[in-house]
Amino acid sequence: MREGFPIAYRGMRIGILGGSFDPAHEGHAHITREAMRRFGLDRVWWMLSPGNPLKAQGPAPMAERIAEARRIMPDPRVVITDVEARLGTRYTAQTLRRLLALYPGVHFVWLMGADNLLQFDRWDNWRAIMQMVPVGVLARPGAQLAVRHARAARIYASARLDAAQAKRLPEAPLPAWCFVQIPMSDLSSSAIRANGGWHGRI
Repeated sequence: MREGFPIAYRGMRIGILGGSFDPAHEGHAHITREAMRRFGLDRVWWMLSPGNPLKAQGPAPMAERIAEARRIMPDPRVVITDVEARLGTRYTAQTLRRLLALYPGVHFVWLMGADNLLQFDRWDNWRAIMQMVPVGVLARPGAQLAVRHARAARIYASARLDAAQAKRLPEAPLPAWCFVQIPMSDLSSSAIRANGGWHGRI
């Protein structure tokens, strides 16, 4: 494996939580712990993006975001990685295509919150993502109605696994996605920045 890339072995079940993590916070850690438990994951990669194509303003420097993420989530099962920047990819579909080629036999699961599912159909090549990896959606109780009305959820309704089958998701035939309700933190990166709790930018 290339230097600086995460280590993974054939047969591992790895969740990928992508985002700017600007900054990482306990809400990310909580979602990660729940994802590992509910989907039966061996590892979760926090994939820090160079920038979000849907956001006009860029994030804090990568090194500062990585350092804060490691402070927030010291669990050895969680890998903090800038692999997307190393690959030079801009969109999730491009990144996943490269990762699947680099890690044959690894069972990746793309992790997202219900808020991302609502705009998932705006992502570049989002249908290709559904055909490449299973998708695990985590949301606070009460979000089920909104999830049901998401365009992506309607289009792929027949590919949805019941929450009781969540541990089957990493190795489920594609396309496959699963929605699980978990107690959620009200923390958000944008709120932390707005309140002056993140000084990543100099």
